[in-house]
Amino acid sequence: MNDDLGLFADDAGQEPDPREREDVERERFRRRRRRRLVTALAGVLVLLVVAGGAVYGVLQLVTLGSYPDYEGSGTGRVVVEVQQGDTTSAIARTLAEEDVVASPAAFVKAAEGNEKITAIQPGFYSMRERMSGAAAVRRIVSDEARAGRVEIRGGMRFADHVGPDGEVVPGVLSLLARASCGAGENEGSGDCVGKEELAGAAAETPLGELGVPDWALAEAKRAPDPQRRLEGLVLPGIYHVKPTAGAPEILRSVLNSSFEKMRAAGLPDIAEGTGHSPYELVKIASLVQSEAIRKDFGRVARVIENRLDIDMRLQLDSTINYLLEEPSLLTEDEHRAKEGPYNTYRVTGLPPTPISAPSTEAIEAAADPPEGDWKYFVKCQKDGTSCFSETIEGHERAKDKAERNGAY
Repeated sequence: MNDDLGLFADDAGQEPDPREREDVERERFRRRRRRRLVTALAGVLVLLVVAGGAVYGVLQLVTLGSYPDYEGSGTGRVVVEVQQGDTTSAIARTLAEEDVVASPAAFVKAAEGNEKITAIQPGFYSMRERMSGAAAVRRIVSDEARAGRVEIRGGMRFADHVGPDGEVVPGVLSLLARASCGAGENEGSGDCVGKEELAGAAAETPLGELGVPDWALAEAKRAPDPQRRLEGLVLPGIYHVKPTAGAPEILRSVLNSSFEKMRAAGLPDIAEGTGHSPYELVKIASLVQSEAIRKDFGRVARVIENRLDIDMRLQLDSTINYLLEEPSLLTEDEHRAKEGPYNTYRVTGLPPTPISAPSTEAIEAAADPPEGDWKYFVKCQKDGTSCFSETIEGHERAKDKAERNGAY
């Protein structure tokens, strides 16, 4: 029987006064609220006790030194990844999971007061198994531990070529192959992925499996040489290669990161209204990157647009040099006379693929070049600055100026 029912009737069984009913309702509400408050406070108290006990326990372990810790500098090789935003504790947990250190506390305690710990960047690190906390701290902040870091620069090609000074200029594939060796300590060993293996994966692995998006897929497939179908799709920037990964995985990881950079630059939407497909825009940007210094990107892009509009051949030396093992500032007549889809002295329109890694600035210039009637340009200053002309007569005068200035 509900005792509350008795509160609503007097001894004679008559209905109570309305004011008495309100008083009873208020009293019952206060009772329920008190019960809920007590229950909530009890729950919070239990959580505080549990959390406090856990924190106290960890602090005691660290303070008293009663935590597992290996001795020495360790053996073998373990590659660990530091994620964006990882704290010292998060790094410590990763190291413990990979058996680099015996416990997170061993690393955290050894890292106390080491300012370099807070400067650790995301990426891969070459560590050893069963290291003491102190040894793990010393190694992870050292240059020799940094593994798989690759810097791609604007204008870089996928393949190696010989520079003007006669030195070999490493291409994207060579840099990725080198990064696959980790921190360089295993370079030349069987643990590295060679550039030939990467080249094979770039040419043979289905582009969709490598992460190439639909907007670039069809046109990249039409590359006249399978070795060139990924050209220009890796933008300049820092990339992190997992040293233990295989060739397709390395390419897929780098391409995924590159297409994130492209999305940040506005692709593929930025191509809307330009009269070009997104892939064509990357082609134009690669030409701009290869032909000009940054301050001239916009005007070079305008020259390309003006020539395309009137079906005038682009006549760009960069497209001739693209197929040469030893490119030069001024190409020779014999090279310009050769037939081929990349020879813009003989073929009207854009080359079949990009010819280098375009920067986001070059992509922006290609998508929105400034207004102008220029159809010619030539590097006329030693710093790479170009002179632009609307007529062939003006162009000849600019070439004379370039010669006087010793630009070439």
